[in-house]
Amino acid sequence: MEYKVSRINPKMAYYDIKYYHYAHRIPSITFAFGLFDGQRLVGVLTIGKPASNSLCEGLLGKEYSPIVYELNRLYVEGGMPRNTASYFVGEVLRMLKAENIVIVSYADSGMNHHGYVYQATNFIYTGQTKERTDKYVEEGKHSRHYNDTEKDKRVVRSSKYRYVYFCCDKRTRKRLMKCLKYPIMPYPKGDNKNYVIGEQKGREIINKETNERFVEATKTIKPKEAQWIEQSLF
Repeated sequence: MEYKVSRINPKMAYYDIKYYHYAHRIPSITFAFGLFDGQRLVGVLTIGKPASNSLCEGLLGKEYSPIVYELNRLYVEGGMPRNTASYFVGEVLRMLKAENIVIVSYADSGMNHHGYVYQATNFIYTGQTKERTDKYVEEGKHSRHYNDTEKDKRVVRSSKYRYVYFCCDKRTRKRLMKCLKYPIMPYPKGDNKNYVIGEQKGREIINKETNERFVEATKTIKPKEAQWIEQSLF
């Protein structure tokens, strides 16, 4: 494979994350990597501290929570050769080994993902998170705009497959593995479904009173002009 993986300025990943990754949100980024075909950026991968400190402590305990990071975005252009994504992830893990960190990542069952790229790169599978719900606010608005008249509605946060990778030397890995709070389980299997690039899947809403569910309309996220891309690099 002739592609090259390099560490990049996080701002170089913003455009692909915002407009092409299905989440369409910029996460916390500590490490950012690009997959290049010559001079062209064809994929991005970002790793950052999880938003929830309880997630960090829940994985290995409070003592090791500072070294827990999340692989929070992975995007590779469509039409790439088979196994390009796993090659990209594998190269990033190799480059980060000296950091002695632990990386957790999630495959979203709501997007029909099972985490095959993590299975191919020797992540440990530690089970599935529970489905949760959040307060309903209009799409794009902050929770402070919560409207009490909509209190019967909740936004469903789909269950996710949780994967863990010990990105460190063998001796450290052996020590940290003993602190893992989750059981190691067989890899989940099933049919994956690719999302449409540029589409934002509508949220699933549940009515607490009736238990009825519905999905909001899918939106199309349109890329901004090239000038925005140039500005985002600096």
